[in-house]
Amino acid sequence: MILDLNADLGEGFGVWRLGDDAALLDIVTSANVACGFHAGDASTMRAVCQAAAAGGVAVGAQVSYRDLAGFGRRFIDVDPAQLADEILYQIGALDGIARASGTSVGYVKPHGALYNAVVHHDAQAAAVADAVRAFGELPVLGLPGSRLLDAAESVGLPCVFEAFADRGYTPEGTLVPRGEAGALITETAAVVDRAVRLAVSGEIVAVDGTVLLMPARSLCLHGDTPGAVHHARAVRAALDQAGVEVAAFVG
Repeated sequence: MILDLNADLGEGFGVWRLGDDAALLDIVTSANVACGFHAGDASTMRAVCQAAAAGGVAVGAQVSYRDLAGFGRRFIDVDPAQLADEILYQIGALDGIARASGTSVGYVKPHGALYNAVVHHDAQAAAVADAVRAFGELPVLGLPGSRLLDAAESVGLPCVFEAFADRGYTPEGTLVPRGEAGALITETAAVVDRAVRLAVSGEIVAVDGTVLLMPARSLCLHGDTPGAVHHARAVRAALDQAGVEVAAFVG
């Protein structure tokens, strides 16, 4: 049993900060770093990359729609060619900063509304996959069964299945939209139970009680949910106790 723990980091902008990046970097094995389109700026990106490099945490590009005002949580019907260019821009920007910090971008994960859109939106999924492929052969982190992972596989990119410990699932295996009942799981015990069950049995329970098979290699712990650091520490301790090896999926 091997499981990666990832978290969305670097989601501040200017003097504004969100979450405790330093604390989470002591717990997770992969950092999804905001690339400036939904959050993040050059100094924030560099600080996270330097800390990740020092701690041996893998760095991933957390790419988004161009939507600072909406934190990337609003769907944008952007032209696929433009979207591909903007995804490529974000990966390249973060990789330049990461390399100056002693590491490099090891994978790509969409953020927010883009993550949800490419579960079913063929054109945008293909745009994201094409952008990643234009940059190189980076693994793509996404939801099992999504159009994104189908598109990534079709252009020869490694695909990594992801699950969420603190988000609700529909019976179809997609995430419950934010703002709806059951979208967020805020009790530490429930988050820990989901994480351990996922790691040990490959299962996760939907909001209606349906048991979903979830062969995930990486587990996301959101840094902006209430009690995020406490959840993350408890999950890491429980996985260690259950004999689960916590390790990044990229070197």
